[in-house]
Amino acid sequence: MAATRVFLLSPASCAGARGRLLLRGDADFELARRMRADGAPLGDVFSFVSALYFRGKLTYAQRFAAPPEGSAGTFVITANRGLLVPETPLALADLRGMAKVPIDADERRYAAPLSDSARELRRRLPADAEIVLLGSIATPKYVALLLEVFGRALLFPGDFVGRGDMSRGGLLLRAARAGEELAYQPIDGATRHGPRPAKLAALRRRSV
Repeated sequence: MAATRVFLLSPASCAGARGRLLLRGDADFELARRMRADGAPLGDVFSFVSALYFRGKLTYAQRFAAPPEGSAGTFVITANRGLLVPETPLALADLRGMAKVPIDADERRYAAPLSDSARELRRRLPADAEIVLLGSIATPKYVALLLEVFGRALLFPGDFVGRGDMSRGGLLLRAARAGEELAYQPIDGATRHGPRPAKLAALRRRSV
């Protein structure tokens, strides 16, 4: 029987240059226009803000998630609203609110919603469910908070160790395209730093 598996995607900073570009009132590209009108899905917004890294996480999670019936399989960590599904609509006011809250474990506006929504997710999942974090495990921004809730059920791809954000994003896109899921291991007790692995070959662009 296949394991129940959900993915948690590390947050994108909405306070960076690409986030500020989205918030400009005169921005005239398609995503900015959508946000000013009816809003746009969180996954689309964060894929723009964080580019390859978030796009790789989202593509991989949607390819390999195996949630229980009636549950989403992919959740995104946000600065001020805890865990949200990628389909959650965001308006400009929502993005402005996220940009104002530091992604810091000591920031209550960030930590409290994340802890609350993680506990709610834990209650909804089977006891033997696997919760896979797609993000850096070397950062204190969210790992300690999630370990407190999920313990040994909180896993990560072992191939992430030693890689930077762009390398992790490229690795995930390759795995999703090939249909080859990475091997996971518990974050609790894992080696969080390691030598940099060999550089990945360039991704071939897909024709549209």
